Amino acid sequence: MSRHSRTRPVVNQVVAITGGARGIGKATAAEFARRGARVAIGDIDTELGRASAAELGRGVVALALDVTERSSFEAFLEQVEDTVGPVDVLVNNAGIMPLSPLVSERDEIARRQVDINVHGVILGTKLALERMVPRGRGHVVNIASAAGKGGFPGGATYCATKHAVVGLSEAARAELRGTGVDISVVMPAVVNTELGSGLPHSRGVKVVEPSDVAEAIIAAVERPRFEVYVPRSLGPLFKLMAALPRPGRELIARVLKGDQVLAHPDPAVRAAYERRAAGVEEGEPVAG
Repeated sequence: MSRHSRTRPVVNQVVAITGGARGIGKATAAEFARRGARVAIGDIDTELGRASAAELGRGVVALALDVTERSSFEAFLEQVEDTVGPVDVLVNNAGIMPLSPLVSERDEIARRQVDINVHGVILGTKLALERMVPRGRGHVVNIASAAGKGGFPGGATYCATKHAVVGLSEAARAELRGTGVDISVVMPAVVNTELGSGLPHSRGVKVVEPSDVAEAIIAAVERPRFEVYVPRSLGPLFKLMAALPRPGRELIARVLKGDQVLAHPDPAVRAAYERRAAGVEEGEPVAG
């Protein structure tokens, strides 16, 4: 029987989650802890991280983390291993999604997205693999987006960062073959969180809950799978679109109103999030 043909329960596994103070990260921490994993969440908003850990209970630990700084990420993983144990699973969840037409996007906003959404995931993946590969076990879960498989007006830089996460994960997967270390890339549709607030809905693709993404992440860890779509119906949809010529793909996007989701957000609903995403307020927002 192959290593991947049996379920690997997460009970007693050490799970580190970036951007774990809210949204998808917090929901994922809650579900891992509920299933008996030992969980550490990292977030730049340390006060909110501590409050979230206290709320989750079950021994969840909150630690400071700035995913854009190697020294901070190294210190985070070292603290996890010192206080909880060797990291079995790293969930690279931290990310931001400020929206605007590309032509009016401020350069510093583009750089901030790349620093957090791309360099943060690259750093986390490298540092986790340094620990996992010598042990011959471990699992890195990178949170991308359905935007990592297409181009959506209104979020050009965000789409670029999520394409980067998909490409990074694809290449790392090939490098990790035979090492005993797994990697998954998770691609949700719009999630019912602050990051996904104020967005119009796409026809035929429901808004998912953070708990739906958390359950999909755990399923991919228990029975390793590389591509994880949430909802699962996105997988066949993207495969169909990939098989079509560009005019067909663009027609489907228009029919489903997928080309409207990031292009026409409600600015009043998203105002507080957009300020945090831009770094105007203290505390780095996280994916989901």
